[in-house]
Order: sequence, then C-alpha cells, then structure tokens
Amino acid sequence: MEAQATATVKEALAALYHHPDDAIRTAADRWLQEFQHTLDAWQVADSLLHDESSNLETLIFCSQTLRSKVQRDFEELPSEAFRSLQDSLYVLLKKFNKGPQKVRTQICIAIAALAVHVPVEDWGAGGIVNWLSDEMKTHPEFIPGFLELLIVLPQETSSYKIAARPERRRQFEIDLCSSANVAIDLLTACMAIDQLKEQVLEGFSSWLRFCHGISASELASHPLVHLALSSLNSGQFLEAAVNVTSELIHATVSHGAGTMAEQVPLIQILVPHIMGLKEQLKDPSKDEEDVKAIARLYADMGESYVDLIATGSDDSIQIVNALLEVTSLLEFAISSMTFNFWHCLKRNLIRRDSDVSYGLDVTVEIEKNRRLQIFRPKFETLVSLAYGSCNNEQNSKWQPVEATLFCIQAIARSVSIEEREILPQIMSLLPCLPQHEQLLQTVCLTIGAFSKWIDAAPAELSILPPLVDILNKGMSTSEDTAAAASMAFKYICEDCRTKFSGSLDGLFQIYHIAISGVGGYKVSSEDSLHLVEALSVIITTLPPESASRALELICQPVINPLQEFIQQGDQVLQRVPARHLTVHIDRLSSIFSNVKQPEVVAEAVYRYWPTLKSIFDQRAWDTRTMESICRSCKFAVRTCGRFMGMTIGAMLEEIQTLYQQHKQSCFLYLSSEVIKIFGSDPSCAGYLTSLIQILFSHTVQLLRTIQDFTARPDIADDCYLLASRCIRYCPDLFIPTETFQRLVDCAMAGITIHHREACKSILSFLSDVIDLPNSSGGGQYREVINTIILQRGTTLTRIMIAALTGALPSGRLEEVSYVLLSLSRAFGEDMLNWARESINLIPPQALTDAERLRFFNIISDATSGSSLHNITDRFGEISDICRRNKTVQDLVQSALRPQDLTVTVVRQQM
Repeated sequence: MEAQATATVKEALAALYHHPDDAIRTAADRWLQEFQHTLDAWQVADSLLHDESSNLETLIFCSQTLRSKVQRDFEELPSEAFRSLQDSLYVLLKKFNKGPQKVRTQICIAIAALAVHVPVEDWGAGGIVNWLSDEMKTHPEFIPGFLELLIVLPQETSSYKIAARPERRRQFEIDLCSSANVAIDLLTACMAIDQLKEQVLEGFSSWLRFCHGISASELASHPLVHLALSSLNSGQFLEAAVNVTSELIHATVSHGAGTMAEQVPLIQILVPHIMGLKEQLKDPSKDEEDVKAIARLYADMGESYVDLIATGSDDSIQIVNALLEVTSLLEFAISSMTFNFWHCLKRNLIRRDSDVSYGLDVTVEIEKNRRLQIFRPKFETLVSLAYGSCNNEQNSKWQPVEATLFCIQAIARSVSIEEREILPQIMSLLPCLPQHEQLLQTVCLTIGAFSKWIDAAPAELSILPPLVDILNKGMSTSEDTAAAASMAFKYICEDCRTKFSGSLDGLFQIYHIAISGVGGYKVSSEDSLHLVEALSVIITTLPPESASRALELICQPVINPLQEFIQQGDQVLQRVPARHLTVHIDRLSSIFSNVKQPEVVAEAVYRYWPTLKSIFDQRAWDTRTMESICRSCKFAVRTCGRFMGMTIGAMLEEIQTLYQQHKQSCFLYLSSEVIKIFGSDPSCAGYLTSLIQILFSHTVQLLRTIQDFTARPDIADDCYLLASRCIRYCPDLFIPTETFQRLVDCAMAGITIHHREACKSILSFLSDVIDLPNSSGGGQYREVINTIILQRGTTLTRIMIAALTGALPSGRLEEVSYVLLSLSRAFGEDMLNWARESINLIPPQALTDAERLRFFNIISDATSGSSLHNITDRFGEISDICRRNKTVQDLVQSALRPQDLTVTVVRQQM
C-alpha cells in the first residue's frame, strides 16, 4: 500500500511540474492537496525525505507535507509514535544541515511544532532548548541547522497552524521563557562564526520577547546587543540589526517591562546609537532599502518613547529634530513612516489624561502650555517643509512637491486652525504650481484636508476663491483629478458653508455642469455624488423659503431625466438599463440624506412621489433599481420623520404589495427605517400591523432550511434586522402574533449561515427576544417569550453550542457568546440542563472530561452573572480546542448535528 502511494505521489509531482496539459497539472495539484490530509501522508513523506534518490521537487513537497501533518494532525498518531517521529526529524535535520534551505526550514518548523505538542518531560533533556544546547556542543558540524531551529522556536509559539490546546500553547511559552537564558547563551556562542552572525541577530530578535529574566542593565552590556548596535553602522547586516534594535526598543516599553527608570540603562545605550545614524539618512551612496530601514528605526523610537519625548527635554528635542529630517526626505514611502509619530505626539500634548502626571489643576495648564510652546516651532517646521519644497521646486521637478504635499496632508489634523504663518503662504502658492495632472490631484486633496483651516482663515486673506478655481480646474482635467476635486469640494462646502451664502449661483452652475455632463467636466457619476452632497449641506443653512427653492433647483437635473423615461411609456421604462435610472436615483438619495430641513424635504418627497411610484411599479423585478429607490426612500424617511405623514401610507402600501410579488430584500430594509421612525406612533398602528404581517408571513415561506438562508442571505439579513426593530419600537404589534413564533423557528433554521451580516442579524434578533422580558417595559411579554423558548430550549442551545464549536466561523464568537449568556441569565437551571445535554454529546477525542466540565462551568458562571467579556474569552478557548484541526471539528459537528436539528425545527413549524 505504501509503495503504491509513494509511486502515485511521484507521478503526481511529475505531472504537476512537467506535464504540458493545464488540466492534468490542475488535477495533480488537487490530488496532492487531498493526499496531504490522509494517514498515508505521514509514512510516504517521511520515506521520500530519507530516500537519497528523491529530487528537489519531491523533497520540498514532502517536507511541507510532514510539517503540515505535525502542525495540524499530530493527534492522528498513536502516543508511542512520538519518539520515532522525533528521531526521524532529527536525522532529517542533520541530513539537510547544508540545504536545500527550503527543505531545512520546513523540517525546523516541524520540529518546533512537535515541541509545542508535547510536554518538556516527554521531549527529554529538560526540553527542546536544553536538548539543542547538548546537540550543538556534541555535534558542532550541524550548527547551521540547529541554529535555524533555535530561530524558528519562538516564532512558532504564535502560529495557530499548530493544532495545540490553549493550555499547552501557554505552557510552551512558559517553557521557552524559562529556557531563554540558555538560548541567548547559544546565540552568543555562535557569534564567533562570522558566516552565522546574521542568523544570530535574527535569532536574538526572535528570542527577545521571551527574555523576561534579563534586566535592562544586563542587556545594555550584552555582547549580542553590542553586535546589533555595531552592525547598524557597518551596514553588513543592517536589516537584521535594525530588527534587533526595534525589538529592544519595544522591550523597554512593553507590558511587564518594569518602570521606565529600570529601563534607563538600556535606553541610554540605544538612543545615542540610533541618533548616530542621522547622517546616513541623506547619504546619496546609501541603498534606498537601507535608508528605509534606518527611517523605520527612527519612527519606532519616536512612537515608543513619545511620552518621554513629550516632556520637552533637550534630549527629546534632538530626537524630534532627527524625525523632522526623516520627514523632510523626498521619498514618500520613507517620510510617511514618521506620520504616526507626529499624530501621537500631537495627541499626547493635548489629551486630558496626560495632565494627571502634571499634578494639581493649578499647574496643569501651565505645564501644558510650556510643552505646547516647546513643540509649536517643530510643528511649524513640519508645515514649512511643505512650503519650502513647493517654493523651491515649482519651476523644476513636480514630484518632490507632490511628496511634500502628501506629508502636509498627513499632519492636517495636527495643525491648529489658528496657524497664520506657514499655511497662508502654502495656500497662496498652490495656484502657482506646475499644471501636472498627478500634482493637481494631490493639490486638490490638500485643499480638502485643510477645509477647517480654510474656514477659520481671516477674510482679508481671500483664500477661498483661488482654491475653488483650482478645484474647477481639477474637475475638468481628468477623471482622477475630478475625483479628488469633487471630494475636496464636498469638504470645503461642509466646513466653509457660511462663506458660500453669497455665491449660490456660482455653486449651482458648477453643480449643473457636473451633473449634466455638458461643459467639459470629467466627473464620474459616482464622484458627482460628492457635489450633490456639497450643495445639500449648503441648502441646510438657508432659511426655509430659500431652501425650498434651492432644493427644487438641485432636484430638477435629477428628476427630469426620470420623468422623461416615464413619459416615453411603460415599455421604455421597463427596458431602460438600470444604471440609467440609478445614477439619478442615487443623487436623489444624497439630497434626501444631506438636506437637514425635514419639512422642506417632506414637501419635495410628496411632490416627486408619483415619479418614484411609477418606477416602483414598472421596475419592481429589477433588484438594482429597487435597491437604489428604496435607499432614497429610506433617507427621506430618516430625514423627514413624521413630517412625511402625507406620503408614508402610500409608500407602505406600495412596499407590501410589491414584496408579495417580487420578494426584494430592499423592501424589508426600507420597512425597518419606517418602523424605527413610526413604530411607537399609535396613529400608525393599523397599517404597520398589516405591513409586519404581510412581510414576515411571506419571508418565512422563503426561509425554511439552511440552504434557503444560504441562497438568500440578503433576505435573511434584512428580515431579522426588521424583526429586531419591531421588538424595539413596536413589540405590542409583533410579539403576541403567531408570526413572531414562526420567525423564532425560522431563525433557528438559519443560525449557522456563514454570511456574516445575515448571521449577525439572526443572532441579534434571538438575543433581543431573550432579553426583552428583562428590559424596561418588556415584562408584559415574559409569559409569551418564556413559553416559546422553553419549548425550544434544548434544540436552540444545541445549535448555539454547535455554532460556538465550529458550525460558524470563529469571527462570530462574540455574538454567539452573547446569545448563550442571554439564555443563561434568563433561564438559569433550565439552561444548565440544556447545555449539559449538548456538551455531553461531544466525543472524548475532541474534549477531555476536564474540558467538558470547564465548558459547563462557563455557562454556569454566565448564569450567575459573569461579564460578556469574561465569558467570551473563556468560550474562545473551548472554541479553539474544538476547532484545533479539521478532524476534531468534524467530530464535534457530527455529534451535535446542527443542520439536522434545523430541519426538525422547520418541520415542527410546518
């Protein structure tokens, strides 16, 4: 059997790498991937790796296979197989000591994974690090392979490809911490071998986070630290040296590193060495990657020590000056590395919680002002970098100007709106820059970034008109510049809206040119929405009469094309491509969303309802158009609220009629908005009850099985969003009905849908149902809800436990945990019985008796009041255990059978 499998693997590899037919290569690849999941893969991969005749392709595949089997499927092996596997991997490590590199790396990862799986006492020699120490001393000829294994070990502790239980993973980290001194001694010994120095630095970088037992003063004088810092200047192993130095910086500020005073000896060694690299930043002979590495080091230093830097000491100012030099570099990929530092420094200087360290309130403002005065010139210098670059380069290359403008955009939020020295000069310079398309795009984005400053600028500077001219130029140059210009125009109108009160005619002219597509603008339909929004926010500032007229003016270019389609007859309206309708309807959505004058917008909705109704009636089959028009109506409802009384009845009648015929999910989300606004209004109870009954009764017929949910995730998502809204805003119209009970059964059928939003909506609905009796005013529904849940508790709990242990992606952990927490708090002893029954179904190969007890205790603690955060973290560990590999996950799901249970639920409902 093994011989046949070995031969087939060789044939498949030959086909994969050498057969001319793509279909055969694809089939070979598929077969090899499936083979890696079989039990035979252990023996075949091991055998071929030991076979001297195996070629490189075979060695690489088999080393990857063996590595993945150890990581993922170690539990497949009987316990007595560990020793022979350990011995085989050891022989292979020595065999591939000198390469091939790819094969040796895979063997090292496999050995590291094996060490994660087994306790120290099983490995022998006091654990793998002590074992490595003995082997390196006994067999120095194999040091390259042993050294790579030493490097890989700490890296693999965070690899979740290894299917180890959480407690075993934690113990392995503890073991490594206790062995860190041994590892550091081994790395120190390997320093003597010149050709291994780069690997030594790489290993030191990996092991630093485990060196809790080595004090900062010890590290400051350690030979490995000296090697790393000296290598910063030699350039021979710069990247590795930078990685070590960055890890050392992080070590001085990491959680558990002790007080800052304890870290001072190491900081006093690190900072001067890093500061000594400043001259290399502008050395033209330096490789660009080396400059990037040094810049990254400065950025790490700045971000890590920002609290110290913010004190404004002389030493901290030197660091800030060095970071200014990095920011001044013309290569954006380099200068941008410092942007987060400037942002962090600005936040540190102005945040309230930083004042605590200053002392009494009397001294707080004094100290804050002192610091701000110290750093104000530095931020002004930061801004002046942009001005200097723009001013010096405007007649030659445009690229440095663009890079500098990128820099200034990044610090826009850090610049005071009261700045009056540098920014006025920069803004006056923008119209004079070279008319290059890419530079114009960046100029437009810069204008948008400083919209708040532009609004605060003194009127006598007359900054705004020339900037609007630039945006006009941007909209007519290219699609890319038009996109940047229209976005900037939106920001300008939002923040400078009061400055445009006397310029409405000019704004409407820009708007009409852009919307009509006539006049030379290159604004795409998508980007035109920015202009719609821009005009809308300005209309909001107008008096009602003026706003009504202005609203009509911006709606006309939108409504007129739609009315033209309608006037051509039903057949034309039905055949027109959806995009020809939605481009205008989406603009209407933006208007309804951004004109914050409810009565004015309600009048417009009433005026244009016949147009919208015609589109509803003739295009109800068209999902794209319906989504667009429902979005428009949703924003109308949200903006107008109860001022839409004249239109809302007709709109709801339209929705419920069309949903019965076409089952468009967007009708459900529009209804959700209506329920949110009108649900608590007694005068609306009649038609809302009819709406709820019709929409839900038709939806549950569509969603009978998990396959139905998977096929219609949008329906599921919007249905349960609407249901949750009904619970919050009109429970009296919803909870007592038979439809509510049917929706609970339907939800149980769909819990395990993998569509993220649909799943979240279903789980939120279930938790809302369970929590309602304990909410304010929800007690009157306790009997109804308790009856429904008690009848379904066993099944619901089992489905939720299946969801937690693998039926749903781990990303749903918090939502699943909350439903289980809600069940525990609401149903106490009943929930414990339901949970015990489900947990006991999980086989011992997946959960040990101790783990099952721990699982049950989590639910018991939830019943007695543990927090969601605590419960979610603990559930997370159980979830990881049950998902640690595919075999275990399949075992758990086969035992719990959530899909079969949902079928049973639906049959009971029917």
